[in-house]
Amino acid sequence: MTVPFATSARSTVGIEWELMLADEATGALVPRAPQVLAALAEETAHERYNVTGELLTNTVEVTSGVGDTVATAVDDIADAIAAVRRVTDPLDVELLCAGSHPFAQWFDQEVTDKTRYHRLIERTQWWGRNMMIWGIHVHIGVDDVRKVFPIINALAIYLPHLQALSASSPFWAGERTGYASNRALVFQQLPTAGLPWPLHTWREYESYLDDMVRTGVMADSTEVRWDIRPAPRWGTIEVRACDGMSTLPELAAVAALTQVLVEHFSREFDEGRELPSLQPWFLRENKWRAARYGLDARVIVDAAGTERSVCDHLVETMHDLADIAVELKCAREFAGLQTIMSQGASYARQTAVADAADGDLHAVVQHLIREFRGGPTLRAHLAAFGR
Repeated sequence: MTVPFATSARSTVGIEWELMLADEATGALVPRAPQVLAALAEETAHERYNVTGELLTNTVEVTSGVGDTVATAVDDIADAIAAVRRVTDPLDVELLCAGSHPFAQWFDQEVTDKTRYHRLIERTQWWGRNMMIWGIHVHIGVDDVRKVFPIINALAIYLPHLQALSASSPFWAGERTGYASNRALVFQQLPTAGLPWPLHTWREYESYLDDMVRTGVMADSTEVRWDIRPAPRWGTIEVRACDGMSTLPELAAVAALTQVLVEHFSREFDEGRELPSLQPWFLRENKWRAARYGLDARVIVDAAGTERSVCDHLVETMHDLADIAVELKCAREFAGLQTIMSQGASYARQTAVADAADGDLHAVVQHLIREFRGGPTLRAHLAAFGR
């Protein structure tokens, strides 16, 4: 099977953000996506951004256009959210985002009426029906197909860092899970989801797809649901490991880290240096540690088995790659990573609210609604840094 990799400008950025629709008063999820999308269809037809449906009717996804910088892509996302609010506010529907809804039950949710979604549920049954998960996807343009899998394998070393920074699913169906990101472990139960296979060339990837399509596992490459995957149609590497971010500045920070890492590895490839990689068993262990402990995790950072605090290793990485962030014009967004580490990721904020409210998860949902609506815009956040 031949799968062309589209031409894409190097290190350009695209962002997708899955958002929950909730009743303003109760915080319960509501199946209003079809109504919202119908109302927005004409208004958004010629915009840079896009607003689409997802597996469940309680979700809309906002997608940026192709951005030369993280700020450009995030501005598209902000414009998309403003458009969605013009529809949802009169309906008394609120927006929020986290890797999971703290108290929603799968049997109360409706599946979007599309053949691909019905086929997914039919095949995956209980696990498919339990996919009450929300995430972000960050696309970074790659200028040479030969780089794709070396960069994916190197980027996998930083999956626990990205997962820990974004971890926001400590509750599941009304229970405290003990995990920072329960979503990470739920999502990998789907066929073709989870960590990428350790492939090395585009030809190996085409062979993999040929095997999967021939045996009926998937219809095409869009059904590859790895934590990091190639997106051949767009000419990008797509990071899908992250829980849904709860605020726009946090989204921008994680997008900046992804862009900077991809550009760094692209430069290393151009210089003829072999890109680093980890044994698959280390990658699997790192994913579990980040899901369990979030920013308190210790992760394995090299093939020799060296273990480091995920935050300490991230701080060192930020120092080493700071000049690239400046060149890509995302230094301010990049600095937002330090804010997440110092103030706590969403999972920590949610559990603190639950503790203060004697375990009332309705209070956690209202906290998420307030964060999403009242948190600073990216423009205001950057202004605080004197941009």
